[in-house]
Amino acid sequence: MSSSIKSRNSNQNWPENYRAQSKKAVDPRVLGFYQAGCPSPDTPIREVQLLALDFETTGLEAEQHSIVSIGLVPFTLDGIQLGKAWHQVVRPKLPLHQTSITIHGITHTDIDQAPDLEDVLDPLFRYLTGRIPVVHYRNIERPFLSVALQWRLKEELRFPVIDTMAIEAHLHPDRRPSRWQQLIGKQPTSIRLADSRKRYNLPHYAGHNALIDAIATAELLQAQILHHFSPDTPIGDIWV
Repeated sequence: MSSSIKSRNSNQNWPENYRAQSKKAVDPRVLGFYQAGCPSPDTPIREVQLLALDFETTGLEAEQHSIVSIGLVPFTLDGIQLGKAWHQVVRPKLPLHQTSITIHGITHTDIDQAPDLEDVLDPLFRYLTGRIPVVHYRNIERPFLSVALQWRLKEELRFPVIDTMAIEAHLHPDRRPSRWQQLIGKQPTSIRLADSRKRYNLPHYAGHNALIDAIATAELLQAQILHHFSPDTPIGDIWV
């Protein structure tokens, strides 16, 4: 793979970062996460324990909006562990806006009795520890989780992710047609989750449910590796 994906973190040594952060961590869950370590960048992806992760949120700005649901499922290139999938609605710090209700369907009634994110950190960390998260658009899960933990634990969580959207962007560098191409009818190539799955003949799933989107992301990565990479591709070539 060219440097277009991995160059964003070309100077980031994730295993060393984990070791350094383990010396600073105070919360036992954060400490355990870092002490579990991170695979070496040259580890073949077939040997890596992965975790498809999706958040539904009240908006797109981590500093202003909140997580309202978590969906995740452990997997490897060999299979998706549906029996270990987890979905949890959580209560946001700020009231829901009608626009976010329209998108993900989570209502005030759903969150009235839902726990705060802090109350479900134990199971969340059990899933995260020892696995590399896989997301579709990394500007949601990683920053939202970081802000949420800083707010509650006064600690941050830094980790690499595999971003299936970034992979699609890499595979389709000319996805935005020029003005001339638009005039002759060329359409842009969408790298949204549902549209990306269509290119691999994966089934259509209803979107904006955190667990369904996590499963959809896991399947998408498996298809991307099968069609464009290899099980022996070093994890460092595709994480960001």
